[in-house]
Amino acid sequence: MALTKYERRIRIKSRIRKIVSGTATRPRLAVFRSNKEIYAQIVDDVTGVTISAASSKDKEISSVKATKVEVAKLVGKAIAEKAMKAGIETIAFDRGGYLYHGRVKSLAEGAREAGLKF
Repeated sequence: MALTKYERRIRIKSRIRKIVSGTATRPRLAVFRSNKEIYAQIVDDVTGVTISAASSKDKEISSVKATKVEVAKLVGKAIAEKAMKAGIETIAFDRGGYLYHGRVKSLAEGAREAGLKF
């Protein structure tokens, strides 16, 4: 029997998480996208702490009228700015089982433009 989209994503996500993990010097940028919103958080997996987070629900981002891809780029820039304030320059990118395409790619490009290295 074929896998559903959700089961396929969970399988890919677990395969990625075996390889990608965050440390204090190089935390993980985790991405979650729903049909309407997109969320990003920087996580230190060793201590189990979320260092910073940004989403399309944030007040300064949700007030902007733009497409979902453009909003994802703004979320990427916002998470990069928060990471720079916390003293983080390099991260490990965790796409969360989603294809590196569309909103996920746009978020990554926005984070790179704002100065994060990955």
